[in-house]
Amino acid sequence: MNSVDNDTNITERELKALPGMPMLFLELILYFGAIGLIIWGGNLLDARTNTALGTFLLVVGIIYLCLGWITFLGLKVLKPQESLVLTLFGRYIGTLKGPGFFAVNPFCVAVNPTVGAGAATATEDQTPISGRDASTARTTAKSPLSRVVSLKVTTLNNNKQKVNDKLGNPVEIGVVVIWRVVDTAKAVFNVENYKAYLSIQCDTALRNVARMYPYDHVDDDESSLRGSSQEVADMLKKELQSKVTIAGIEVIEARITHLAYSPEIAAVMLQRQQAAAVIDARKMIVDGAVDIVEMALDKLSMNNIADLDDERRAAMVSNLLVVLCGNRDAQPVVNTGSIY
Repeated sequence: MNSVDNDTNITERELKALPGMPMLFLELILYFGAIGLIIWGGNLLDARTNTALGTFLLVVGIIYLCLGWITFLGLKVLKPQESLVLTLFGRYIGTLKGPGFFAVNPFCVAVNPTVGAGAATATEDQTPISGRDASTARTTAKSPLSRVVSLKVTTLNNNKQKVNDKLGNPVEIGVVVIWRVVDTAKAVFNVENYKAYLSIQCDTALRNVARMYPYDHVDDDESSLRGSSQEVADMLKKELQSKVTIAGIEVIEARITHLAYSPEIAAVMLQRQQAAAVIDARKMIVDGAVDIVEMALDKLSMNNIADLDDERRAAMVSNLLVVLCGNRDAQPVVNTGSIY
């Protein structure tokens, strides 16, 4: 049980490597020394002065020339924001970080599941990788690139997907995630392909968050996908971070880039929005007209301009409401008689 826990809870540890330039000079000197041993041993054999020593020097020089190139495999060059996850005979020994020229054990192997045949298999089996990430994965699967794990801030732009909001309405949502690797050991060993894993978890988190909010607010105090973008972004980031911590990934930002009703209900929802807008506008117009009529009647009474009975007051209210709430300009009519 303890061995399983240790295998699934691998954490990053930085590897202290030797400087590469002195080791390169040493290996070159040894290589040229091997050539010198071959020449020296050959001369001794030709002169037949000391054949045993000559044979020994010749054999040592030839063996080093045949196997000495292995030591050059331990020389590693890293650029800024790059790292190498190294294993020795299948065991994780550390992560090489920082720009520079380093020398490590030549039998160390760098591991990166997003490069090589493993990336091609993961891309085919886990299709949610989209856009440039998918094309990059296919390119790296075909080309013999170095197995460097990038520590740079990266953008994941997932494809638009259809989800249901809190009210069950189908909506189309696209999301962009800004992320980076903070624990290379977890990213390499805890999941099969950390880029594909992030993409799948992004889809899952987006569906979970979308179910918590309606597309548009029903009440004024209710949060919605369209009206509460910052709240939704914070919730999406929190949900996604909880899922990708096991892969050693830090989510810096997650935001919705596309939000729309699905095509099958888009026209109906547009009519509903238009009807709601018309109702709100009419309600505002009526409220304003009633206030204006009330103010006009109060002014007439206060200034003793006209003494209106109930019938004249009702007629005046009707005329004012028609003028204020009508869609067309009022046509003035001059009344020269009496209403009785």
